[in-house]
Amino acid sequence: MTEKTSPTANLDARGLFCPMPILKASQMLETLKSGEVLEVLADDPAAPSDFEAFAKRTGNPLLANEQSDGAYRFLLKHK
Repeated sequence: MTEKTSPTANLDARGLFCPMPILKASQMLETLKSGEVLEVLADDPAAPSDFEAFAKRTGNPLLANEQSDGAYRFLLKHK
């Protein structure tokens, strides 16, 4: 699940563990306008399932869920 989209904002949540990456992403999404995209980098092993559940629960589409070199990259679009 990858979409070529330039993020509006970036959040480096590496080194943080559940629930902090989700909480920080939620706070940052609140500062964005509808349609803007947040890029989140995380290394918590639970992050992929956490961000999928977060996207479903909040209605903010998850545009990308990628893993590379032990880190995850997520793109969330503000609804």
